[in-house]
Amino acid sequence: MGANISSTTSIREKYDEGSNSSSSRTSLGDIPESCISSILMNLDPLDICKLARVNHAFHRASSADFVWESKLPSCYNFLVNKVLGQENLSTMTKKNIYTKLCQRNLLDDGTKEVLLDKCSGQVCLFMSSKSLKITGIEDRRYWIYIPTEESRFKNVAYLQQMWWVEVVGELEFEFPVGSYSITFRLQLGKSSKRLGRRVCNVDQVHGWDIKPVRFQLSTSDGQRSISECYLNGPGEWVYYHVGDFMVVKPNEPIKIKFSLAQIDCTHTKGGLCIDSAIICPTEFRERLKTT
Repeated sequence: MGANISSTTSIREKYDEGSNSSSSRTSLGDIPESCISSILMNLDPLDICKLARVNHAFHRASSADFVWESKLPSCYNFLVNKVLGQENLSTMTKKNIYTKLCQRNLLDDGTKEVLLDKCSGQVCLFMSSKSLKITGIEDRRYWIYIPTEESRFKNVAYLQQMWWVEVVGELEFEFPVGSYSITFRLQLGKSSKRLGRRVCNVDQVHGWDIKPVRFQLSTSDGQRSISECYLNGPGEWVYYHVGDFMVVKPNEPIKIKFSLAQIDCTHTKGGLCIDSAIICPTEFRERLKTT
């Protein structure tokens, strides 16, 4: 698209030079805004913003409601109601709605976050450890919350020691049609800063190499997934895949329940940090490893 923009700029310069020598020559500014808007509808949001800098006509055309409504997800009314309240929907332009939804939007007393991917307009949802049902979380002998800058929610749940480990997430939400993945962001060990450097204490890490953790996923329309794997990589945040689900009906909420469990009571487990659960389009899973 960079090449396209350069080409567009060259065309503009060519016509502008011609207009200086002959008033009969046209320029990009003479193209009707409705035509420009129709072209912009076929571009990605970032490319639309780049072309808005070509001239005043492109700038005005790039703000047309029908251009940005085509980039919004089908469930944007649901999202606006969740994030801003229904009363703001009629007073905001579609471009402003898109911009707002691409920012970090906290829900449910700051325990969840929803945002749109700036390039594609697809929906991503983050659920903090405080939005999950963690067995024994109220007993500080087993679990404690630790403040940290390594979490987008600024705190994580830390397991000191326990026999029965179970973490459950439940959600009813409206997603656009497509395939979605659920992952847990976990770490073995407790990280902190010492003399400005990151250190991770793994003294309490134990029990995770004896039996695998079971991950389960179910939805209200009958989709199910079960998998098992061992937790590894002490001292590093790892994304563990719970499962995938499909949304086939637009503008209809879907109920989702997912979990991780290691409930073999023949041994204790400890030293686990739970940051969050993430629901995102399946094609975004590889991106998580670089965040």
